[in-house]
Amino acid sequence: MSARILVVEDDAGERSDLAAMVGAFGFEVATAADGQEALEKLASFRANVILTDLVMPCMNGIALLQELTARGDRTPTIVLTAFGGIDQAISVVHGLKAFWFLEKPVQPGVMRALLERAIQQSELVAETERLNRQLSYQGVLGEMVGNSPAMKEVFSWIRQVAPTTASVLITGESGTGKELVARAIHRLSPRSGGPFVAVNCAALPESLVESELFGHEKGAFTGAAVRRVGCFEQAQNGTLLLDEIGEMPLATQAKLLRVIEESSVRRLGGASDIPISVRVLAATNRSPEKAIQDKHLREDLYYRLNVFHISLPPLRERKEDIPSIATALIGDLNQKHDCRVTHLSPEVLARLKAGSWPGNVRELRNVIERAIIVAGQGEILLRHLPGAFVPEAPRPSLPQTPQVDDDEVLTLRAGAHMREVEETYIRLVLRHTNNNKRRAAKVLGICLRTLHTKLRSFEAENSGAAAPAREQSASGG
Repeated sequence: MSARILVVEDDAGERSDLAAMVGAFGFEVATAADGQEALEKLASFRANVILTDLVMPCMNGIALLQELTARGDRTPTIVLTAFGGIDQAISVVHGLKAFWFLEKPVQPGVMRALLERAIQQSELVAETERLNRQLSYQGVLGEMVGNSPAMKEVFSWIRQVAPTTASVLITGESGTGKELVARAIHRLSPRSGGPFVAVNCAALPESLVESELFGHEKGAFTGAAVRRVGCFEQAQNGTLLLDEIGEMPLATQAKLLRVIEESSVRRLGGASDIPISVRVLAATNRSPEKAIQDKHLREDLYYRLNVFHISLPPLRERKEDIPSIATALIGDLNQKHDCRVTHLSPEVLARLKAGSWPGNVRELRNVIERAIIVAGQGEILLRHLPGAFVPEAPRPSLPQTPQVDDDEVLTLRAGAHMREVEETYIRLVLRHTNNNKRRAAKVLGICLRTLHTKLRSFEAENSGAAAPAREQSASGG
């Protein structure tokens, strides 16, 4: 859907010209003759940007902005001013937080560029408000879920640091959601319109880690057949997450520190530095202090990255979040696997809360994903969980050698054919196992397929004239 622009101008001719210009840019346009009419239009027309004159009868542009501010409406507003009104326009920009101002007559190119910037601001404001509502009311931030005090604190940290330019060090055990934290910071930041690039330092071969991070020129080393743009350049004007930073070679850490401090990168084999504007986030499942002590992490790099520290709690320390996490996962995984699971049974929920979860949320997701696939629809029961979560039921004592209960007698006539003896015994074992063919096959010491083959053979032969006599003999009298 195209962006919506509300044009507020008292002069009918100028209002019509502005509306035509904005419409030619591909935006949806509504118009108003003064501030009061603009407020009425906004009740049904959700504008992304308001373009308003300052001097108007009834309610002028300043009064309009004051009323919008009082209502908590943060729609970006561009004010239009005639020659000589620049000082007043600047005052409105600073005092009433208007987005910017334009002097009449308006140049189409300038107007379009400013509208596009204001629309980006509008989208960022809307997304920030949406995520803040989730955080405040639902215990959800991005793909993270939790109402426990520990997670509420994490959400608060994310909300505080996201709008800044500070580097963030995210720590926590594997599977706690460190990358999800990084993505939430990016989405809530002014860089949300730029790329988010995540690189797992532990997964990169030592010989290629610098090429992956900084890029290389063609011919920089054996096998460098083409130029490669590194992760820093890929994340230009966005966010770069360096996951498992403690696994990066120390020599590369020194080069990384220089890149961060100088905001420039030089490709391997390159002759000049390339300016970069990238916010760097780092994550590790190690204790940073222990990593420094063990010479896995440079101390100077640690202090450069650790401007703001977010520590994620393991799942075992916030088990009260398991029901809400499970509910969120069921919705996502139903869609992924085309299932119709509705909820967890109380027994399943109790069993999940009793788990130790060394793999944290990632392990919980895997368990619930398997259960959804097995259950398919309706309620997830204990039998749908992996064996490690289901108590082992006492196994029934099944006869391993031919025997019968005290009240059952196996009677065979003298001279009976071996096939008749076999059928009689197989049918007795089937009665003993309540016609459970799998259990019967185990008792008989044959595979299930063999049992089915024999039963089909018996049925085929029993369809002849001798069948009644054989059935009478097999019944024991």
